[in-house]
Amino acid sequence: MKKENLEELVIEYFKKVDNGDSSYLELFTDDVDFFFPKFGQKKGKNALVEFGNRMGSSLRSIWHDIDGFQIISVDNKVVVEGQEGGVMSDGTSWPDNNISIGRFCSVFEFTGKLISRMYVYVDPDFPSRDLERISILSDGN
Repeated sequence: MKKENLEELVIEYFKKVDNGDSSYLELFTDDVDFFFPKFGQKKGKNALVEFGNRMGSSLRSIWHDIDGFQIISVDNKVVVEGQEGGVMSDGTSWPDNNISIGRFCSVFEFTGKLISRMYVYVDPDFPSRDLERISILSDGN
């Protein structure tokens, strides 16, 4: 497929996730290779469902700044760098734009027109509650 078409499929994925549309699963191969920090690397659509259920239990909402995405495409790979945010299940909004900026990078690989690999690189401490690490890495500003 043309790189523009693959990029459109990736954007479609993010729009579906932001709208809580579970039909995003139709964009993936049955044996998709998936990685997310603290969740680990798992295979198959069932892993995506498990991940979605776990994330869904901790979030009220999520958004991605799709218009602000930086997208790089090479062959059957699409890399997206962007910003996300949302509301945790306890009502805490994120990012806090101090410690948490909501930056992420996702790497998608396609087999035909389906996503066969998705690796997400993000700090899963969305509301900046990992105070021990923050105290080590932050300059206090």
